[in-house]
Amino acid sequence: MNFQVTVLKVLVSYPDGFAAMADLKRDMAILATSGRDWAEHTKRLAARVPDLDIFSQGLIERMNGGWRITGKGRSVLEIMEARPAPAQATELPPVCAVEQPTALSPMPSIAPVRRKRERKRRQRNAVRRRQASAS
Repeated sequence: MNFQVTVLKVLVSYPDGFAAMADLKRDMAILATSGRDWAEHTKRLAARVPDLDIFSQGLIERMNGGWRITGKGRSVLEIMEARPAPAQATELPPVCAVEQPTALSPMPSIAPVRRKRERKRRQRNAVRRRQASAS
């Protein structure tokens, strides 16, 4: 599994692109243990941009106890996921020259995991409210 690609994929799955460190670690642990498919998928994506460095290239920013993907990070991820046309060269432009892709490859979704986590959070809050009102 490629750590940097996984970070980008997890952050882009959040509505505002921001994830607290606890959420980011949990989502990455789920993906890391999800099997060979995810590891192979991230290796293929990482091969498209071999000099990827999410921190020094400004693809993510650290803020308020978490990380947020930048617009540049979203663009690089889109380039990594774009399927090249048959006549198109396999090399990508440098990370600083980002172009919009025409088609995206399918990606595994972590949305079901997020829904399950939200459901459990709501259940815990309901139990706490019942306990507080019973006191």
